[in-house]
Amino acid sequence: MTPRIEDYALIGDLQTAALVGRNGSVDWLCLPRFDSGACFAGLLGDDDNGHWRIAPKGADTCTRRGYVGDSLVLETFWETRTGTVKVIDFMPQRDQEPDVMRIVEGIGGTVDMTSVIRLRFDFGSIVPWMRRSQGHRVAVAGPDSVWLRSEPPVKTWGQEFSTCSSFAVSAGEQVAFVLTWHPSHSPRPDLVDPHEALKNTLSDWAEWSARCKYRGPYREAVIRSLITLKALTFAPTGGIVAAPTTSLPEEIGGVRNWDYRFCWLRDSTLALNALLSAGYVGEAAAWRDWLLRAVAGDPADLQIMYGLSGERRLPEAELPWLAGYENSSPVRIGNAAVRQRQLDVYGEVIDSLRLAREAGLADQPHAWSLQLSLLGFLESTWREPDEGLWEIRGQRRHFVHSKVMAWVAADRAVRTLEANPSLAGDADRWRVMRDAVHREVCEKGYDPVRNTFTQSYGSRDLDAATLLIARTGFLPPDDPRLVGTVDAVRDELGSDGLVRRYSTEGVSIDGLPGGEGAFLACSFWLADALRLTGRTEEATELFERLLELRNDVGLLAEEYDTVARRQLGNFPQAFSHIGLVSTAVALTGEDMLEAETAG
Repeated sequence: MTPRIEDYALIGDLQTAALVGRNGSVDWLCLPRFDSGACFAGLLGDDDNGHWRIAPKGADTCTRRGYVGDSLVLETFWETRTGTVKVIDFMPQRDQEPDVMRIVEGIGGTVDMTSVIRLRFDFGSIVPWMRRSQGHRVAVAGPDSVWLRSEPPVKTWGQEFSTCSSFAVSAGEQVAFVLTWHPSHSPRPDLVDPHEALKNTLSDWAEWSARCKYRGPYREAVIRSLITLKALTFAPTGGIVAAPTTSLPEEIGGVRNWDYRFCWLRDSTLALNALLSAGYVGEAAAWRDWLLRAVAGDPADLQIMYGLSGERRLPEAELPWLAGYENSSPVRIGNAAVRQRQLDVYGEVIDSLRLAREAGLADQPHAWSLQLSLLGFLESTWREPDEGLWEIRGQRRHFVHSKVMAWVAADRAVRTLEANPSLAGDADRWRVMRDAVHREVCEKGYDPVRNTFTQSYGSRDLDAATLLIARTGFLPPDDPRLVGTVDAVRDELGSDGLVRRYSTEGVSIDGLPGGEGAFLACSFWLADALRLTGRTEEATELFERLLELRNDVGLLAEEYDTVARRQLGNFPQAFSHIGLVSTAVALTGEDMLEAETAG
């Protein structure tokens, strides 16, 4: 039986990540980077597409599991008829090559254990050549090699193109497995002591987590979300991937399956705000610097997403040999939406850099000139239609959110010049643009009959992205048009108290068949908008309900199926965890920080 998306936990080393199921199986791992080919792709196919399971003989699902303190070290406990055992899964922050370490420890009695590892490079399509070398099992195919060893050595044999092990552990005994990826042309990787690596990994995470400034009532949820965001950060560049997975469906059996192993500009302002509000200035600065490098160049060439290092070519392809998660196909790698025009990203970049400046991040000499260049291009293009925030694969439209973000771009430029009169720039010019955008949105993007902003000019459809108007300052929070929009979105796009992005009924604007679940980030936006419009009690109730949707180790996917009561979409999703942190801090953070300072 296929595990549900929420049955997985995350481990990672700040350059890639793996998903570990409640059954003890690692079903997803890309090596050596988030965007590399997967060597375990069973998540999107079956066991023959790659997995690594360690569990007691005959056992199905673990008894319980959880992270060790505020870390990304996972402990999975199994209580059997003959004894109790735990498996400690983690990936140490790498010095050179990536390692996956799995330490089996006896707790009581004696438990017979099995390990079955099927390595399949290139997303489950290539069976490697296996050999023994210097105490290792070595898998080689093309540029990839994986070295596997155990301490102490256990009985290992090959069977049905897999590597099997059988051993027993009693109370106090440990068996450690170390899997190391290495370029196939290089000599054997250096040996790493798994027990020392565990100690260092726990110490690293404890030190990092202790920097969190949030001391409010939702600290456990906030710190777990921040750890998840840290785990989704590609340490060499500071880029934050939207998720470590591809093609987990937004509808079971549907076609809305996308590759999220890239960095979206749409996340920039919200991610910066979440990191800064929790005290993670270094991570915010690294993300800001990634942003500056990625968008450098001709403003007309600005993309909505980039690779981990700012790569621009992310060609989309389908992998027909993978059946897809619960037969949700096609499985895609790369993302064709990279070629879309989304005018809102100009506002998001400019707002992010303004936020970084106001937070006191060390300014980059070219940052302001880049913003002026982006704004100059937007000045001449904001009246054009685009594909909008949700990357529709249908006809371009005049999306209200895109126009509001054009207003944000001009507004932030004006505010920056007013606060820093020594900077070059014509504030009057951007005031003219700001006023023109505002006037047009209120005239063409607002439905006075229903008292709500609409998804696009001339449309009756609604869009949860209009909830963000409350955060931008486009209108005061008590403006009846804003209050009406919040109510209309909640009523028309609501799904058992949560919020869908937009309607997919009938002829959908996105040009795709089928539907999708409630979008978790949008549901956090609704909580924010309720708070801003004076309905704090309702906002708190919604937020606490969203917290209940997290899985047993505190993780959220992109969406939630309110009928089947299960998570949907790529997992874990940065956008969802950014929303959690931001809403928690908005509801309680300032008071908690003030109380801490006063104390």
